Amino acid sequence: MLNKLLNYLALAGAYFRLNLKAQFEYRFAFISQAVAMFVNDCIWLVYFILFFDKFPVLNGWHAADVATLWAVTAAGFGIAHAFFGNALWLPGIIVRGELDTWLLYPRALLPHLVLGRISPSAFGDAIFGYIVYIAIVHPDLPHFLLFTLMTFTIALLFVGFSVATGSLGFYLGNAESLAEHWRGSLIAFSTYPMGMFKGNVRLLLYTVVPAGFVSGFPIDALQKMSLLHAAYSLGGALLAVALAVVVFYHGLSRYESGNMVAMRG
Repeated sequence: MLNKLLNYLALAGAYFRLNLKAQFEYRFAFISQAVAMFVNDCIWLVYFILFFDKFPVLNGWHAADVATLWAVTAAGFGIAHAFFGNALWLPGIIVRGELDTWLLYPRALLPHLVLGRISPSAFGDAIFGYIVYIAIVHPDLPHFLLFTLMTFTIALLFVGFSVATGSLGFYLGNAESLAEHWRGSLIAFSTYPMGMFKGNVRLLLYTVVPAGFVSGFPIDALQKMSLLHAAYSLGGALLAVALAVVVFYHGLSRYESGNMVAMRG
């Protein structure tokens, strides 16, 4: 089991190096997309800090808390799609019959597929998250280590969620719009404190749109230095990944070849 895990980590590293080299063939486009996302995140962060300062919806929340929320969410999303960027394009790959090429690869299909592309803008998200957390929150070493753990936990959840929603293409045909809006809902709700939501809405945010595992348990873990809340977050992320694997491979049995002829370097 350990050898298999190490082999897949080596595979992820090899894909990342190759994808990064390919992106740097057009380095200005790559850097401009990353910078544009970084600036976009900064603008939204300033807006939310001003909003919570002017309208204290949640008593006790300050600029550092809002910065932590945005930092851990952005960094988690960025790490997820800086490595597993193809998960964002999964619905289109399915509906256009482009899985044929990936079916020829050795080992399991899904790791090759999601590792096959990186998202340039995701690097801007990841860098933004860490810079903001260090610059505004000024964490000590234990907080920074827990923050790093939470970003990778959230990255797992985002990958699982992207794969699960993208796999709807097996069942619904063209599911690109639905998957994008569903993922957008997760991102949007993850930038608000969970304390704002009550009742059925809160239940929804821990199930259908699992924002509670992004902006709920991880924030509690960082504010209280609680390993229990960190474990809850990790459990939710692992459950999302497991569900994604089940949905993807079940849907794969319904896949119809696009009969495409393609060459990959």
